[in-house]
Amino acid sequence: MVLDQLAARLRRVNRYNLQTLRRSPAAEISGALGDLGTLLPVMIALAVQGSINLSSTLVLSGIFNMATGAAFGVPLPVQPMKAIAAASIARKSSLSETVAAGSWVGAVVLVLSITGLLRALTRCVPVPVVKGIQLGAGLRLIISAGSSLILPLGWWTTPTVLDNRLWALGAFLALLGLGGTTDSQKRSGGKIFPYALVTFLIGLCFALVTMDNKNVGGLWRWSITTPSFLSTEAMGMALAQLPLTTLNSVIAASALAIDLFPPPSLPPPSLSTDDACPITPSTTALGISVAAMNLVGCWFGAMPVCHGSGGLAAQHRFGARSGASIVLLGGAKVFLGFLSGTLPLIDLLATFPRSLLGVMVAAAGLELARVGASLNHGAQDLWEEVVTTTSEENDSSDGNTAGAGTKLRRQHRVISDVERDERWTVMLTTAAGILAFRNDSVGFVAGLLCFAAYRFAEYMDGRRQWRWQSQTEESPLLESRGC
Repeated sequence: MVLDQLAARLRRVNRYNLQTLRRSPAAEISGALGDLGTLLPVMIALAVQGSINLSSTLVLSGIFNMATGAAFGVPLPVQPMKAIAAASIARKSSLSETVAAGSWVGAVVLVLSITGLLRALTRCVPVPVVKGIQLGAGLRLIISAGSSLILPLGWWTTPTVLDNRLWALGAFLALLGLGGTTDSQKRSGGKIFPYALVTFLIGLCFALVTMDNKNVGGLWRWSITTPSFLSTEAMGMALAQLPLTTLNSVIAASALAIDLFPPPSLPPPSLSTDDACPITPSTTALGISVAAMNLVGCWFGAMPVCHGSGGLAAQHRFGARSGASIVLLGGAKVFLGFLSGTLPLIDLLATFPRSLLGVMVAAAGLELARVGASLNHGAQDLWEEVVTTTSEENDSSDGNTAGAGTKLRRQHRVISDVERDERWTVMLTTAAGILAFRNDSVGFVAGLLCFAAYRFAEYMDGRRQWRWQSQTEESPLLESRGC
């Protein structure tokens, strides 16, 4: 029975993938490249210093891409674990320590997923806190793009004529003019310009022109790597990565998938029905996926990877609307991984123009931060199921039968101005903690404390109001006793 349900789900997802790819192939290819601005700099830096095996990373992450697209049907990225990558680059960690850190994170996430603790954590985390994590992550991407990729560039010849701020300015203007995908365009059937695809091809041509080293080797041959599981450095990197993985790669990614690809029964507040995906991944499924990728990849020297809300937003921003986009990306990565020994791939990727990468990263950050706009209209916690009678059935076209003469339908809850301000404050507090301390866990705790403070104040107001009502009801009795 379970296998039959799984097979039916896979058929439904891949039918959706094929239909979407046939309808807009250029947009799917463009969307597949939307997360390269996050992937390339981290992967190149780790590969150059020997902290990962580049060939194994390309082959295995490509296989993970294809499996993710076929299983979930949404353009979920397979991207680096940023906290582990940052620590490994700063400390120049060895290959065995880097992959061991990823495997530790995978093991913990697997336990949380199987035991149901991850699902329970999702139910306990308020939506404004999740939105704040997404907003903070998006703003961090924008700041990172400006400070580390675009700011070091000169206006003309620094570092080269083909990689400077003028190219960044031109790419940004092209993004504004050609890369926009408004809701009116999608409803009217307008074509999405493959901005990321064109930008990537231009950058690839520039990299080929400016690349010096053209040494080649042989085809990729897999080899077993023994992770240093007992390394204190690996455990420290895993501990720093764990909050980021559970919050951004699982909880926030699952919530963003629902926002970008709402279920058909949930009326999308700002998206056309063409964007609706038949099935969105649950937090448990994402957790098991993250665990499997790292528990397998660590033995081959592959880079620790996860899913992420930022990459999902980036690929959606540049046109991806199904899992077909990352299946195509996965196939390309596997092909390049097998040929990486015969191509000077590290040198080619290392010379990719930072000006173009920076604009792509900034666009991804804007798309992720924009999700916060649906906090008070369209967020999943604002929808509630309402039981209507058969006389009201004609007023709603969607819903499920709840019984004889009744029907279930989803209705958007109306919130007061006070609640709207509270939700905005919690979201901004979470984002501010992430930006101020550059740590998702700090922002998460700050958002939870802000939310708890509002609930405590509401509880105290309720008690004071109850006492006032009690005194008002008892006052006539006291006065009559005095007479």
